[in-house]
Amino acid sequence: MQKIQRNPWQKYGPWIIATLVVLLFIWAFSGIPLSTVKPQAMQVTKSIIHGLFHPDWSYVYSGDGEDLISALIETLAIAFLGTFISAVLTLPFAFLAARTKKGFFTPRSTIGKLILTIIRVFPEIVLAIMFIKAVGPGAYAGVLAVSIHSIGMLGKLFSEAIENIDRGPNEAIVAAGGSALDGLTLATIPAVMPEFMNYTLYRFEIAVRSAAILGIVGAGGIGAPLIFALQTRQWSKVGIILLGIIVMVTVIDFLSGQLRKRLV
Repeated sequence: MQKIQRNPWQKYGPWIIATLVVLLFIWAFSGIPLSTVKPQAMQVTKSIIHGLFHPDWSYVYSGDGEDLISALIETLAIAFLGTFISAVLTLPFAFLAARTKKGFFTPRSTIGKLILTIIRVFPEIVLAIMFIKAVGPGAYAGVLAVSIHSIGMLGKLFSEAIENIDRGPNEAIVAAGGSALDGLTLATIPAVMPEFMNYTLYRFEIAVRSAAILGIVGAGGIGAPLIFALQTRQWSKVGIILLGIIVMVTVIDFLSGQLRKRLV
């Protein structure tokens, strides 16, 4: 059997790349100013870890609407309403941005994609701050921030799903005498609806995480009591809040994953 000859790059290329990566990490970490680390950093870290392992279980439910369960429900409500509103409002933007005709430049699709790109530029935390100034602090500002940002994300995904469907059934309906509206309602929408639902559920998973953070700036949800507990160094309360977020996100991810498996 003839032995396969390897060139020098095939022999030493992986080792060279690995060495460069290691040197890059060494160079990156060497630039970290360790002198800026506060002397009490280790003590604070120990307090946080102690709070995580000794959570304040009395904060789970108190019945006054200021407990962990109430904050988690509000967070889920913000994520659900924001995702639901965006899924509805996204449809016209998605069909506007979808490129259904061949060509390098299509004005309708280009304008739609530009609108969705502009919407995606603003992070949810920035939108939340803007809406807090407009409508005041609370869950309403959080819902608006999640819904507007989700329009940009879902619009991109929805438009790509429309572009990738088989145009044959639509063209067949039109060729048989049907209108463009018939092709849309009888062929296009049924073909893309499973993917729309899949993307919406996936976006809902992300919205739950985002809604848990928006409260830090006053947009409702579990973020508000979390930042208050951190500022007042109530580490046991921080521990139970983080534990609640972990459980909530894990359950949502599992349920959403099961639903998406049935849709795909």
